Amino acid sequence: MKNTRLSLGAQSIAAALAFGHGMAMADDTSTCTDAQDAQCTTEQEAIELIRVHGIQQSIYRYDKSGDARRVADLVDTPSTITVLTQDQLQESGKTDLKDILSAQSGVTLGTGENGNAFGDRYIIRGHEARSDVFVDGLRDPGMTTRESFATDRVEITKGPSSTFAGRGSSGGAVNSITKKASTDYTYGRIDAALGTDEHTRLTFDYNKTLTEDSAVRINALLADEDKPGREGIERSREGLQLSYVNHATDKLSFIGDLYYLNAEDVPDLGSYYDRDVGKPLEDIPVYAQDEDFQNSEVTTFTLRTEYEFSDTLRFYNATRVGKTENEYIVTGMRGTTRDITDPIAPEAATLSLSTHQGWQDVDYVTTQFNVFWDTEFMGAEHRWVFGFEYTDESVDNGVFSVENLNPSNCLVGGRRGVSEGYCIIDGNGNEVDNIGQLMGRSYTRGSTDALYDIETYSVYAMDTFSLTTDLNVFVGLRADSYDYSNDTTGRGGAQLFEASDELFNGHLGLVYDLTENGNLYASYSTATNINGGESDLGANCGYGGLCGDPEQAAQADPEQVENIELGTKWMLFEDKLMASAAIFRITKSDVHESVGDAYSTLGTLNTGENRVQGIEFGFSGDITEKLSLQASASFMDSEVTDSYNQNNVGLALSNFADESIYVQLHYQLNDQFAFGGDYSYQSEMFGGQPDTAAGYNSDTGEYSIVVPDYSVVNLFANYYASEKLTFRVNVGNLFDKEYWTAAYRSGSFMYLGDGRNLTATVNYEF
Repeated sequence: MKNTRLSLGAQSIAAALAFGHGMAMADDTSTCTDAQDAQCTTEQEAIELIRVHGIQQSIYRYDKSGDARRVADLVDTPSTITVLTQDQLQESGKTDLKDILSAQSGVTLGTGENGNAFGDRYIIRGHEARSDVFVDGLRDPGMTTRESFATDRVEITKGPSSTFAGRGSSGGAVNSITKKASTDYTYGRIDAALGTDEHTRLTFDYNKTLTEDSAVRINALLADEDKPGREGIERSREGLQLSYVNHATDKLSFIGDLYYLNAEDVPDLGSYYDRDVGKPLEDIPVYAQDEDFQNSEVTTFTLRTEYEFSDTLRFYNATRVGKTENEYIVTGMRGTTRDITDPIAPEAATLSLSTHQGWQDVDYVTTQFNVFWDTEFMGAEHRWVFGFEYTDESVDNGVFSVENLNPSNCLVGGRRGVSEGYCIIDGNGNEVDNIGQLMGRSYTRGSTDALYDIETYSVYAMDTFSLTTDLNVFVGLRADSYDYSNDTTGRGGAQLFEASDELFNGHLGLVYDLTENGNLYASYSTATNINGGESDLGANCGYGGLCGDPEQAAQADPEQVENIELGTKWMLFEDKLMASAAIFRITKSDVHESVGDAYSTLGTLNTGENRVQGIEFGFSGDITEKLSLQASASFMDSEVTDSYNQNNVGLALSNFADESIYVQLHYQLNDQFAFGGDYSYQSEMFGGQPDTAAGYNSDTGEYSIVVPDYSVVNLFANYYASEKLTFRVNVGNLFDKEYWTAAYRSGSFMYLGDGRNLTATVNYEF
């Protein structure tokens, strides 16, 4: 493939100007003399490109991954990787990582539950990925709220990627690349936004060169809003990232980052699935209680060290120490009937409230060492990456002691018989007054119910080389050795689980250049999941937690994942647009299955198997000098192919959408005005437990819980008042469509998407 990379100088110029609008202007003061080499010309060309696009290739495309271990350009990488640029994120109007990812093709959301912590939960190509989130190539553990104020771009890898990610990553992984200090420029930007639903957002980004060898960068965030269409459902964000770079010598450099985010929400569990009519209940009132909260706090420190021994040998280390805290008391709602003994309206239909609560503290340290070695061997140029990684994660899961101070107002039935309840519908079928004060909760932080610790040592080797002029090869091998313990207290009593094992994974990719602009590739990759791999679950087999008693759990084999992918990638329109297509099949075997219900601590170990296969298309870059595009579409099929329960065989996986499409367009009408928008579509999916068959009613021959398909349209317009001042207007959910993004396995709550909203943003550069 043609090499489209820019020089380091050009990339630095691009970085300096790539903070927002697509018509950033550079001073045309540099010229190349006859004595200067081609690098000057390349950098001038980069500046010309920046005048149009705002970043080094396009406002919607990067040539290379932010993970330095992926040494080939993305067009020559034998994997499906979607890169979301900073300009794309800003123009979409989405800020939380959950909202950003859920709009992408091949990605869906899952919900929390009492034994499955609330927080960001992603599902990629039908497989759990809530523990497969990375920041700058290092795992970011814990169920937290993740924000994009300090994010330069987001990379979504589709398909198993354990060679890079380690344990887990069955369907893929998410890697956020953060903004870092640079000595190449001094630059500042302030973004201030106001909007409907009490929306306010202020971000500050300032990079300052201190000396020719050192610089500091500050990113800050203050944001508040109500959930659009749900007054009283609140989101509050405070964030700060401090980054410092020092080039100690020409060969040695350090970058240190301190990151902090505090997210405080009044959460909304949305609607519920009405089994009588076969769809979610629409137009529900806001029923969150005044005492509800979901607080997430993240603090990390990262130090990166890079040493260049020579032009062909480089050392890189990244070390992070982090702590995350996630705590919540949230209200759920379900449709039910008053019991026959209810004194107000016996057997009348009503809506009753429930409480879901928990807390999780995560302390972790991780360090990754990489050696990059370019060398010639057996007539071929090899780009080796040798790595060692150590991670220690300690997770404390616990509960709150919650008391409802107000008297109940109804009697309802349930699994445990008749109980006093809190109903938001009175005996006449009307909403009660002051719903938010119905329960009157008090609470105290309770005891720990699971102490989870996993210590992992990993080694890996990767090589990228050309076997012939047209045939490039990527090969990677990784070994992970872990020691695991989980001290749980639950329905099965107090139990201590301990296990240790070694995991081996590999990735082989072949890329054949058909022409200068297009290739074909074939890829085979693997992944492994350990028993109890999800840290937020304790001994809850049904949601990815431990299956079996301590003796059984220790004997369980890891779940095995294999992926075969065939694809093609093309650089079109004079290398301005990258287009890709891939067919794939992911097979997961030795799946741990729960016995009975999702609360079971027992399971049938390594009895399940499932398969996801499909085709995915992607586009990123510029169609013309004025029109930019980022798009992806996934058409997939999932099936349980083996199970201890033969009734599951042939059913679809839960939380899985067969079809999903995302398209974002940016049209630069002239030097002062640009407009565009995005469209996302997700086909229907069915509720159930992760990695298992969706809930199915054999009597009716239909799936029990259905999340309806939906389409959402968002628009934006940019006005460039000057080189420094830009105005942007975003319209979210243009047609004010009510839609649902995820369902709990029983359908007792279903997350609601945002209603229509309008925001106006001022960007000032200095």
